[in-house]
Amino acid sequence: MFALVDCNNFYVSCERALDPKLEQKPMVVLSNNDGCVVARSPEVKALGIPMGVPLFKIKEEVRKHNILTYSSNYVLYGDLSNRVMKILANFAPELEVYSIDEAFMGVGGFRGINLTAYGLEIRRTVRRWTGIPVSIGFASSKTLAKIGNRVAKKSESGVFDLSTCPDPDSILQKVDIADVWGIGRRLSVWMREHNIHNALQLRDADTVIVRKKMGIVGERMIRELKGESCLPLELCPAPKKETCVSRSFGRVVTELIELKQAVASYTTKASAKLRKQKQVASAITVFVRTSRYTANPSSEALTVPLPVSTNDTTELIHYAMQVTEKMFIPGVPYKKAGVIMLGLIPQSGVQTSLFDHKDRNRSSKLMEVIDQINDRFGAGTINFAIEGIKQEWKMKREKCSPSYTTRLDHLPIALCQ
Repeated sequence: MFALVDCNNFYVSCERALDPKLEQKPMVVLSNNDGCVVARSPEVKALGIPMGVPLFKIKEEVRKHNILTYSSNYVLYGDLSNRVMKILANFAPELEVYSIDEAFMGVGGFRGINLTAYGLEIRRTVRRWTGIPVSIGFASSKTLAKIGNRVAKKSESGVFDLSTCPDPDSILQKVDIADVWGIGRRLSVWMREHNIHNALQLRDADTVIVRKKMGIVGERMIRELKGESCLPLELCPAPKKETCVSRSFGRVVTELIELKQAVASYTTKASAKLRKQKQVASAITVFVRTSRYTANPSSEALTVPLPVSTNDTTELIHYAMQVTEKMFIPGVPYKKAGVIMLGLIPQSGVQTSLFDHKDRNRSSKLMEVIDQINDRFGAGTINFAIEGIKQEWKMKREKCSPSYTTRLDHLPIALCQ
């Protein structure tokens, strides 16, 4: 048995958890540079506003319905996600964190326990301790647990056990084929061409035909829909093969110094990620691009191998700056840049060079101290000079809520009369 726990309208719920005045008010959370809608409250969904729509296209609806707009506050969302996952870990011996707002729980050994009642207790605890509402679906496979969660979201209790449903076929028949876990837009087109329009029809489809199109993945999907568990919990996430940090600029960048500041800032963030993952990079790629909406859009990318695999920020910035200078073309209106750390390996397996004169023990201690200070007092407490101070190119976040849970100076203040 599996449970899928999904945080409802997660980004919106995070904003509401720290600001109760937002409850029951229509609101959306926007993407980088406050461009597109990436999260909607139930009130906004009821208005028919789709996910991903650019903000400028719904200005009239925003004005007419007094829709509140918020910039994405990923620091807040990440912290609240960690808190939710820690709570869930107390309710099951096995937990797979699937995404920032979803987790699978292994509940196969819970014999004699009413799973619906148990799910309600999980739901109450998460809401009480974090303010985040969740929906929980139980089933005998992960794919069915996903479907059970869809039903739970529409129920009053927020919990649904598909394994005790008297008519599971009616549930599967209502699930559109495009909404089945693992079926994307292109596959759904192929499915419809073969008269497979919902989850029930996929479950009863000819395994041979599906396997010819999707391979073993398709066969496993059919078996999962039949209630046979083919996808075990991933308790230890596989090591990342690459790490990327990229952002769109708040305005066009045409000066080399500003482009270098941006690339250095992204390199700093990527380096910190590597150290948190206990990995080092063997190569670094820097890419820059103009807006795709310009008359002649362009993009450039260069990769440089590193003489010694590293996660040292100063070393990675050094190579990133060399690459940036080579790619920069005066007068080109750059709109986005990013860095990709490639060839990641465990930091314990670094092969040093005979000609390497860097004191790596000392630099490692320096990076450790910087990380500790930034973790304690907030990201960016200590920066490198090359990142700049004003950073006028920085992406727009004009409607960002405070980082209530990670910065002391953002703590809400309670006034007593």
